[in-house]
Amino acid sequence: MSHDTPEQAAAPATTATTDSEALPRTMGLGALIIYGVGDMLGAGIYGLVGKGAHKLGNMVWLSFVVSMLAAIFTGLSYASLGSRHPRAAGAAYIVGRAFRYRPLAYVVGLVVLCSGLTSLAAASRVSAGYIATFVPGAPLLPVSIGFVIALALVTFMGMRESTWLNVVCTTVEVGGLLFIIAVGARFWGSVDLTDARSVANPSGDVSIGFLLSGAVLTFYAFVGFEDMLNVSEEVKDVKRNFPIGLLAALGITTVVYVLISITAISVVPHADLAVSTGPLVEVSRRAAPWLPPSVYSAIAIFAVTNTALLNLVMGSRLVWGMAKQGLLPQALTTLHATRRTPHRAIVLLTAIVLVLVLLGDISSLARATSVLILAVFVVVNASLIVLQRRKGEAKGALEIPAIVPVIGILISLALVSGAERAELLIAGALVAVTIATYFVVRPKGLVEVDGVES
Repeated sequence: MSHDTPEQAAAPATTATTDSEALPRTMGLGALIIYGVGDMLGAGIYGLVGKGAHKLGNMVWLSFVVSMLAAIFTGLSYASLGSRHPRAAGAAYIVGRAFRYRPLAYVVGLVVLCSGLTSLAAASRVSAGYIATFVPGAPLLPVSIGFVIALALVTFMGMRESTWLNVVCTTVEVGGLLFIIAVGARFWGSVDLTDARSVANPSGDVSIGFLLSGAVLTFYAFVGFEDMLNVSEEVKDVKRNFPIGLLAALGITTVVYVLISITAISVVPHADLAVSTGPLVEVSRRAAPWLPPSVYSAIAIFAVTNTALLNLVMGSRLVWGMAKQGLLPQALTTLHATRRTPHRAIVLLTAIVLVLVLLGDISSLARATSVLILAVFVVVNASLIVLQRRKGEAKGALEIPAIVPVIGILISLALVSGAERAELLIAGALVAVTIATYFVVRPKGLVEVDGVES
């Protein structure tokens, strides 16, 4: 065990990082906000409105508000932690620093990584399906593989290049949603937005439990802000910009979701939305019949590309940061001599994703890793409480009351309890395998970082 004083434990035990070993800070506040908005907005919203309408009817908009309120507590914790310790390893670094127990940091890091990789693999297959609508007969598997390799090349080129692609994709996907709002705005006021009658709730009764059940459905539309922590090491004036960027991204995303859901329910009856395979395409068909439906297939390609790109960027920085902590092989800490990107981590993750693509349907695995992200939220919120109470621990630009992470823990636990049994079993198996892997292949001579011993 370490016998450092709290002040010593809070200070890095390794030598200062030189410019050649550090990721370049290229992201300003605007780029960070766009990164966050692009990560939270995605192709999922095109179907999520219909699922929400099935449960809440005309009150689907309120489920997004409740989901945001549920997410904001953990979001505030991440914003505070990012202003305290902006590190590429994100949650793994924070948990390791707080609890000083490497196996826990290792598990948290790999859980976040698994979530990103399964999302990326799923996105590659979805993108191939959309591309096939424009190129009939295109072989789906080769297209999926080519999609992953193309994103890997962009990620290798650098954060600037990745940011530019992120800006383009986010602009297109947000533009598509704003178009729906614009053409559907004239229908606002045509329905009672407080009417909760729906296919799943014919009586229209409203209760706290009812609203929470809807919020569970739409909560995952906000999961994505945690990825921002993994790129915080590349943000300019990070202690100021990170909390502002994260909270601004959450706010912008909430406004878009609420306006989209109000527009959708105003244009298309909730019963029709509930059974539609493309709810927002149906909204566009009724509000703007002159617009070809294929336009939304094109927009979906940009949305899926954005999700996949940001997951690969996040994953490569997470692996690089964990390697810097000594949780993964030191070879993965190498940055490319000219591009200044973690190229070995990018190659490794690309290979893993290609294997997942070849495996086929991984939807069960993807859902299980989403459940595990909620478990990570519990541990990260607890980490903030520990760091707040530790004497000599550095303060951040955003300090929040301890009750905020406590509420974040309770909300995350409540959402985990609502997961299906199969998802919990797969999630438990993943954690067990990860823990076993740590104790079997744990490298020797790990570097001590911030009081966390090997």
